[in-house]
Amino acid sequence: MNKVILMGRLTRDPEVRYSQGDNAMAVARYTLAVDRRFNRNNDDQNADFISCVAFGRSGEFAEKYLHKGTKIAITGRIQTGSYTNKDGVKVYTTDVVVEDQEFAESKNSAGSGDGGFAPVSRPAPAAAGDGFMNIPDGIDEELPFN
Repeated sequence: MNKVILMGRLTRDPEVRYSQGDNAMAVARYTLAVDRRFNRNNDDQNADFISCVAFGRSGEFAEKYLHKGTKIAITGRIQTGSYTNKDGVKVYTTDVVVEDQEFAESKNSAGSGDGGFAPVSRPAPAAAGDGFMNIPDGIDEELPFN
């Protein structure tokens, strides 16, 4: 099984190109800075920089909505390859081919520096006469079940 799940921040705006031909397809390339959980050997580097490529609608999404510093979560697969550069040297590549990408923080918390967790203030729901708690209106989307 070849499955990758990453969460990190874009190091720069995505580079988007379109394929040639009748059915031009967007190809977006970007690098994610993914924090390491812990630091081995007292390295100064606390993140890994992972090359990602998104095709088609995912590439168009990246072009329209993603920019430097945006925190996203992606799923995809690892793809390796190689090519010979202009100096005749063989270069090996490793990319994550993006299958799904989504925002990992709200727009408001992106600049707040609180790690993506914005405080939410809601009145505590009161208990109904039948012993069950009343659920406030407007939070249906936040419930883990429907």
